[in-house]
Amino acid sequence: MRFDVVSIFPEYLAPLDLSLIGKARTEGLLELAVHDLRTYTQDRHRTVDDTPYGGGAGMVMKPEPWAQALGDIAEASPLAEGSKPTLIVPSPAGEVFNQKLAYELAEEDHLVFACGRYEGIDERVLEWAQDAYTVRPVSLGDYVLNGGEVAVLAMVEAIGRLVPGVVGNPESLIEESHSDGLLEYPVYTKPSSWRGREVPEVLLSGNHGKIAKFRKELQLRRTADRRPDLIDALDVAAFSKTDRNVLWELGYAVVDGKAVLRPES
Repeated sequence: MRFDVVSIFPEYLAPLDLSLIGKARTEGLLELAVHDLRTYTQDRHRTVDDTPYGGGAGMVMKPEPWAQALGDIAEASPLAEGSKPTLIVPSPAGEVFNQKLAYELAEEDHLVFACGRYEGIDERVLEWAQDAYTVRPVSLGDYVLNGGEVAVLAMVEAIGRLVPGVVGNPESLIEESHSDGLLEYPVYTKPSSWRGREVPEVLLSGNHGKIAKFRKELQLRRTADRRPDLIDALDVAAFSKTDRNVLWELGYAVVDGKAVLRPES
C-alpha cells in the first residue's frame, strides 16, 4: 500500500517514522511520501493562501499549488492505467471516519491525503481532482482542528495497521474496540493482586469458553454504558441466548434482529 500526504507542514508527519507504521515502512509493507505544498508555488513568498471570495474571516488555500501537487502524485501513482487513487481530504464537513471506513480504505492500494489549513482548500480543487481521483472528504468527528495533519496521522495509523503483516498478531485486530461493533473488554496483566484489587477470577481459570463469555458480557455492559448508540446499531440476530440475557438485564429487548430499549415497567 502507498500513502502520499501533501502538507505545508511536512515535519508534522514525522511521527509516521515511529512505532509500527515506521517499522512497516522500513520493512517495505507500506510506502509513504510526504510532499511540501509550498514547493509547488510560483512566487518568491511561496504563498499558498488568499482572501475568500464573498468575504468572511480567514484565508483560503489557493487552487493552483494543489493542482500541481495532486497532478504530479496522480501521474506517479503505482496503480494500473484506468484505476484512480483515493484522495482523502480531512474536513469537518466530510463523512465520519470510523473502523468500518478504516477497513474499507485498507483495501485500497494508493491513498493520497490533502492536509488543508486556514478555512480550507478552494472547493474547485475537489471538483477538478475527480478526473484523476476518487475524492472523499473525511472527518475525525464533530469538532474543528487547525489543519488536516492531526487527522491524517490518526487515519494513516488506523488504516496502515490493518494492512497484513503490520501488526504482529493479527488476532489482536479482531478483539479491538469497534471491530465487532462493540467496545473492547477490559484487560489485565500480572500481578493478579495489585493494591488491593484482584483480577477477575474467571480470567485465571484457564477455561477459554467461560473467558470468552465473560469478555463478551463486559463488552456489552461497557458499550451500553459508554456508547449506547453502538448498541442501537448492532445486528444481534445471531447473538447467543447468554448475550440476549445480558442485553435484557441492560434494558434491551431483541426485536427483528435489533436491540431496542424496553419500555419502563
